[in-house]
Amino acid sequence: MNFQFFDKLSKISTANWSRLNEKSNLLTNYQLFKAFEDSQSACVTSGWQPHHLVMENKQGIQGIMPLYIKQHSWGEYVFDWDWADAFHRNNIAYYPKLVSTIPFTPITSNKLLSDNISWCETFNLLTEHCLNNEINSWHVLYCAELSVDQKQQLPSDVYQRNTVQFHWFNKNYQNFDDFIDTFTSRKRKNTRKERSSMAEQGLQVRRIKGSEITQQELAFFYLSYQTTYLKKGHQPHLNADFFERLLTHLADNVLLIIASRQGKDVACALFFYDHNTLYGRYWGCVESYKNLHFELCYYQGIEFCIENKLKQFNPGTQGEHKIQRGFEPVLTYSYHWIKHLAFKSAIKDFCHVERQHMEKYRLQCLQALPFKNQSTEI
Repeated sequence: MNFQFFDKLSKISTANWSRLNEKSNLLTNYQLFKAFEDSQSACVTSGWQPHHLVMENKQGIQGIMPLYIKQHSWGEYVFDWDWADAFHRNNIAYYPKLVSTIPFTPITSNKLLSDNISWCETFNLLTEHCLNNEINSWHVLYCAELSVDQKQQLPSDVYQRNTVQFHWFNKNYQNFDDFIDTFTSRKRKNTRKERSSMAEQGLQVRRIKGSEITQQELAFFYLSYQTTYLKKGHQPHLNADFFERLLTHLADNVLLIIASRQGKDVACALFFYDHNTLYGRYWGCVESYKNLHFELCYYQGIEFCIENKLKQFNPGTQGEHKIQRGFEPVLTYSYHWIKHLAFKSAIKDFCHVERQHMEKYRLQCLQALPFKNQSTEI
């Protein structure tokens, strides 16, 4: 098997990518990754240097893994800042590192596009590449859990990490009331109160699918998106050109929900969706109202899933407040390798303890769900 690393996605043909991506979801779409690169949101100057892996034999390209060489850990959401700090305190370089993920997108997807190349083979190749180049680690983030057999084949210095996210699952609900009828009386009453507060505050909500989004609505979304970051003292990860490209190439997979008051737009949330899943991505507001975040980012998304018979809703990372609104805790998976010998043992121990903690936390979150029947198990 031969392999190459490409510094531009455009060096990989759309046809080859699509052929290997047939069974995967929207989040591994060629046009999404291309929008990140062509808009310069994921590029060398932003600390996301494209370094995509392509594996081929005499029959042609057999596997692709989107990869980036990174000089920081921003926009990943599987946090390794403590690792980087420990390296720094010991005058050891932690960066550059090699990362396989969707930029700024903490959503599980197939990071290895292939029908016949094993994870073990791919991990060994990444390790060899790091050893032969001045790259200090590799990280495959938000991928599916490896099978028992796959894990048994892994080198001993490849470590699994887990985080907990909160996802909503459609159990053949007919409408929103059908969903919250599964709640305890107190939780159901609270949800209805939160939703009714929209009308009480004079707020109206509308949903617009990608092809129907006007330039004015897109401009308002980007203003809201920027404002959210700037309030926290950060520059937004993505520029306006990125979202323009999304509407050009993936309009059928974009949903924008906008809240307005007295004819003025005040807040919005942008989602991706495919035939199976709704993905909550970006939220912003220019005026604050009680419960508005819950309505736009969660309740409207749940209604959209029920009406369109989508199976699940992934609203993004973090947020224990999602639990009482019916979002169930699930584990996410990532795999890591560190070059520096002196840190291997400590990081292995850390990952082992962290996995135990995350599973315990998941079980605790299960007990806090609002459902009448608390036997829910993922």
